[in-house]
Amino acid sequence: MVSANDLKRRSMIMIEGEPYQVTEVTISLPSARGASTMVRVKARHMVNGMMCDKNVKAAEKFQEANIDIVEANFSYKDGGTFYFMNQSTYETIELSKEVVGDAARYLIEELPVKILMYKEVAVSLELPVIVHLKVVETEIASQQAGSAGGGMKTAILETGLSVKVPNYIAPGEKVRVNTETGESSGRA
Repeated sequence: MVSANDLKRRSMIMIEGEPYQVTEVTISLPSARGASTMVRVKARHMVNGMMCDKNVKAAEKFQEANIDIVEANFSYKDGGTFYFMNQSTYETIELSKEVVGDAARYLIEELPVKILMYKEVAVSLELPVIVHLKVVETEIASQQAGSAGGGMKTAILETGLSVKVPNYIAPGEKVRVNTETGESSGRA
């Protein structure tokens, strides 16, 4: 059991018998004597993706969700199905495009990921925070008067993702991309 006061982003808890992953926690301290600290919890249902917003007392406890984490590597995509190799059993795990969601924009062959399983069903995919992706196409850098070359241009990456990169990045180079923000942070 974990108290509401100890919840953090990405915590996995049970709400009304269903598994949720916490997306945001806000603690509001009381302004009056005798009032209790309140915690606002926003969470996403791990199976159907529905959002839940609850205000609870800081002392309220939640049961931790029984989620198994499988270490896997992305293998390939065929139509709307994504295939991953379980790193401990070497079995293939198939995920639908609904489960993979926006993570598809960052998937390259052999990328290590974590697959979250609830009752032996894959419910979510966690990516590394930083991935290295190859630039396949860029805009022509615009040289503005007085510019020291510190501008940005749009680049298309090997997965089809479009990001802003510094002007000095050329096609064929790899860039670091933050999977949480979708922003590039220079050469890999």
